[in-house]
This record gives sequence, C-alpha cells and structure tokens, in this order.
Amino acid sequence: MTTRKLAVVSSGLSTPSSTRMLADKLAQSTEERLVEAGHDVDIATFELRDLAQSITNNLLTGFADEPLQNAIDQVTGADGLIAVSPIFKTSYAGLFKSFVDVIDNTALTDLPVVIGATGGTPRHSLALDYAMRPLFNYMHSVVIPTAVYAASDDWGAGEDTVKSLPERIDRAAGELAALMKDSERSANVVDPFALDENFDQLLGGFQGN
Repeated sequence: MTTRKLAVVSSGLSTPSSTRMLADKLAQSTEERLVEAGHDVDIATFELRDLAQSITNNLLTGFADEPLQNAIDQVTGADGLIAVSPIFKTSYAGLFKSFVDVIDNTALTDLPVVIGATGGTPRHSLALDYAMRPLFNYMHSVVIPTAVYAASDDWGAGEDTVKSLPERIDRAAGELAALMKDSERSANVVDPFALDENFDQLLGGFQGN
C-alpha cells in the first residue's frame, strides 16, 4: 500500500477559524477518497498564524527557521496541497501571500492544488479565480477545476441547497484525490544536502591514522 502526502495550509487569523474548518473538511474528504483507492494518507496541517513571525523574519533575512523550513519542506514535498485563505478586501490574506513568497518559484511545479477561501458574503467568491488561481498558476502548480468558497451562510446550508458546501467540498476532494493517486512527488524528494558519493569515495579511499 502506497502512502500519499497531503499538505494543508490555512491562513485564518481567529480561533476557532472557519478557514481552518474548511481546510479540515477538504482534507478529510480527500483522505477518504484516497483510502477508498487503497492508499495510506499522511496529512500535515499548518496554521500560518503560528508561523507569522518566522515568515516575517524570512522575508527580512532570507533565512527560514526550523518550524518554517519544516512547513516549506512538507508543502513542496507533498503529493497534493489544500490551500485556504480568508478573503480580505477582495483578495487573499497578506499572511497567505507572504508564505507563498518564501517558497522557491519552481518548488510547486506540477503540484496538484485545491484552492479554497472563506468570507462574510458570497460577493467575494470571485477572488478564488482572479487572485488565488493565478498565484498558483504562476507557481506552475496544477490547480484543480473546482475551487471552494464558503460564505458565512454556507455553513448552515441544507442538502436541498443548489451546489451546497458539502457537495462542493466532495467534488473538489475527488478531483484532488484523482491527481494524487498517480503522484510520485513525495517519492522523488531529494535532500539538497545529500552527498552523491560516500565519504570513502570522496576521500579516494584514503585511510587516516
């Protein structure tokens, strides 16, 4: 049985957070689809508010501390990514963009991504397509067709609601799982500090006293 790695990034600022709630529901549904297909799933979830200071320091110094580097490694080495942000003033949160800014431009190439967002009213749902989707397209990720926006009223929507939130979550999760099934990203992660040769080879067989 193969293991697929799923990274989940939430940039909600409050506790509890509807942004985190949406991210968790997307992750749960994706995991269910992958398990049904015979895969184990390793989920790594990151609340960007917990990394806010680290992200700021990285932007100023160019260096990532251990918690931030772990988040970057988990995201760039995943088979799939769920990225969810609240919408502020018609676009994603600044903290969300700052996290993406500290990731190498080529590190998310071919990574399947579900984009999601939360907001007070449905009027901001278009931010998914004119802000978040172009961002990940720039990073050469594979953004799945179904994006999931959850307004405040969506959390109480019933099953008879047209395109209810649970339906959209399940559809997006199915699209992500379908791409993750054939992913080899996590199996091909290369340690940038690994040596191509062992020490004996590097030393030419030299044996010290």
